[in-house]
Amino acid sequence: MKHSITLNVNGEEWDIDVAPNDTLLEVLRDRIGIKSPKVGCERGDCGACTVILDGKTVRSCLVLAVEADGRGVLTVEALSKDGPNELQQAFIDRNSFQCGFCAPGVVLAVSELLATNPSPTEDEVKEAIAGNLCRCTGYTPIVEAVMEVTGKDRA
Repeated sequence: MKHSITLNVNGEEWDIDVAPNDTLLEVLRDRIGIKSPKVGCERGDCGACTVILDGKTVRSCLVLAVEADGRGVLTVEALSKDGPNELQQAFIDRNSFQCGFCAPGVVLAVSELLATNPSPTEDEVKEAIAGNLCRCTGYTPIVEAVMEVTGKDRA
């Protein structure tokens, strides 16, 4: 049985029929065509599928699409419509990502943090990204880029 839902994704309304067990991740990638939320562990452990749902980061592999009905979803594409924003540029300048698989989730996690705490400590940054696995960089350049954006550049 299909359910009709409405999603506001990056400011655009989508009316979609979904199965009761369709995840938000599946709908974003397979039905809407937004590929930045990645399919990783599919258990909510890696953070690759992170999106912002009504202002809070969530693991889209764990959210049923019907649970997101009528809600606002932001993906990393919403942050860079006119090119990289300040945070993304700092990540680029610091070579914060090598393969880039984790980048969208990390950017969104840090964006949520900075929206509520524009001047976090290094430990608060580490806590904010703790749910996002990165196998390439060791996290140091990620934290350094965030500290640079907040004016607390440690390097």
